[in-house]
Amino acid sequence: MRKTLAIAGVGAIALVTLAGCSGGTTPSTPGSSAPSAPASPTAVTLSVWAPQEDQADSTSWLPKEEAAFVAAHPEWIITWKNAVVSEQDAATTVKKDPTAAADVYMFSNDQLGTLIQANAIGVLPPAAVTQVQQQNSDVMIKSVTGTDGQIYGVPYTANTWFMFYDKSKLSATDITNLDTMLSKGKVAFPVDTSWYLPAFYMGNGATLFGPDGTDESAGVDFGGQKAVDVTDYLVKLVANPNFVNDANGAGLAGIKNHKIAAYFSGSWDAASVKTALGANYAAAQPPTFTLSGQQVQMKAFAGSKAVAFNPNAANPQAAAAFAAFLGSTQAQQDHYTMRGIIPSDRSLSSDATVSADPVAVAQMNTVANASVLQPTVAAMNNFWVPMENFGKAILAKQVTAANAAAKTAAMNTSLSATS
Repeated sequence: MRKTLAIAGVGAIALVTLAGCSGGTTPSTPGSSAPSAPASPTAVTLSVWAPQEDQADSTSWLPKEEAAFVAAHPEWIITWKNAVVSEQDAATTVKKDPTAAADVYMFSNDQLGTLIQANAIGVLPPAAVTQVQQQNSDVMIKSVTGTDGQIYGVPYTANTWFMFYDKSKLSATDITNLDTMLSKGKVAFPVDTSWYLPAFYMGNGATLFGPDGTDESAGVDFGGQKAVDVTDYLVKLVANPNFVNDANGAGLAGIKNHKIAAYFSGSWDAASVKTALGANYAAAQPPTFTLSGQQVQMKAFAGSKAVAFNPNAANPQAAAAFAAFLGSTQAQQDHYTMRGIIPSDRSLSSDATVSADPVAVAQMNTVANASVLQPTVAAMNNFWVPMENFGKAILAKQVTAANAAAKTAAMNTSLSATS
C-alpha cells in the first residue's frame, strides 16, 4: 500500500559551498544620517537526509536546490552534509537519536505522530505555514498537521491512488461513473484490500476518527443505512461479470494484455501502463458510482511526503528555511522535471508540462476532489485487518443482499471495538 525506497547506507557526502558577503547593508536606523555596517555572514552546517535518487550525483535534484538556497541566502556560509535515508525510513532512523539526526529530512506523513512524540520534528515558522497553506489542498495541509493543530512539514507530493484506463475501450465521459464503465468493459478493483475498499463507504459518509481523522475518541463510523447501502452495492458489484478483483497484479496484467479496460493504482505503475497502452494510455481521478439513483463520489485515502526540520539542529532557523525551500513551488517543479515527482503545489497544475501528464493531473485531481486524509492516529493500525476481512467476505459471497445489514453492523462493531 505504501511504496518505499530502500535505505542505502549512511556515508555522508559533504558538499561545501561558500556564500561571500553580498555587499549589502543593514537598514539605517530611522533618523540617522549614515547606514550601519554590513552584516557578516554566519557559518552554518546543515545535514540533510533524502532518497538516493535525489542525490545520485552533483547534477541531481538535492545538490541543485542546495546551490539555489545558497544563492538566495548570502547571510549564511553553508557546509552541506548529505546522507541517504528514504522518506519511509525517516521516522525509524530519526527516533533512534533525534539529537544526532539530520537537520532537514524528508518523511511520509503517516510517521508524523511518531516524530512529534520523539521531539524530532519542529513546528514550522509563520512564513513556512503561510507557504504550506497557499500551496496545498486541505487534505495535504491536514496531512502535516499534528493533533495540537500545529503544522510540522512542507508537503511536496501526495501519496494516493487513482484510475488508469484504456482510451480505446472507455471514453472521457464513460470514466466518470463506475457503473457506466462496467457496462463497456472489464474493470479491476481490489475489494479485498483495505487501502482501497473504504473509498466506497467514505464517499457515502463513513468517517474515521472525526472529520479531520485526528480525533481518536470519535472512533470509526462505518455503520447505519448509508453503509448498508454501500455493502449492498458491493455485493452486486462483485457479481457483475465485468468486475475483476485486482489480486496478485491482475489489474496491471489485464491492462497489458488488453483484456481489462481500467484498474486502480498509483503513480508507481505509470511507466508500466504507459508502455502497455501507448497512445491509449490515460488516467483519471476515481469515478462516482450510482447508489439509490444518486451519483456518489469514491474517495481514496491520501497522505503526503513532506520536508521537515529537526528542532535539535544547531541552527534551527537555517534548517527551517531550507525545509521550506525544498517544498517551494520552484523546488517542486524541479523535482517533477528531474525525477517525475508529482507536485502537491496546486499552482503547478497549470504548468504546461504537468498539465500534459495524465498521471500528474489524475493524482492532483484525486487529492483535490476525491480523497480523504488517511488518519495517522495510533488506533488506525487496528483498522486495516477487519476492513480487509470484510472485503474478503464479500468476495467469498458470505455477505449477501439478504444479510448485508447484519454483516455491515458486525463489521462496524469490529472496527469500533479495535479503534
